Amino acid sequence: MATEKVSLSLEEDLLAEARAVVGIRGLSGYVNRALSHQLQRDRVAALLADLDSEFGLVDPRVVEEVRRAWPAPAEAIKKRRTA
Repeated sequence: MATEKVSLSLEEDLLAEARAVVGIRGLSGYVNRALSHQLQRDRVAALLADLDSEFGLVDPRVVEEVRRAWPAPAEAIKKRRTA
């Protein structure tokens, strides 16, 4: 895939942390993956907004039922460790 060199302004603390994780040479790939993940999240958010517009909001009782059936990842891990 073709690449393009760009100039970015990033928060110093975020940049320092990223460089500590991936090193100077791995920074481009790291930022590229982060951008790809964010774009994917944005597309999912847009799809959900479209579905809400077309079909209406999900009934809050259904949302609560799903939350009980599928706990947050941290809660699920905690439950497995104590079981």
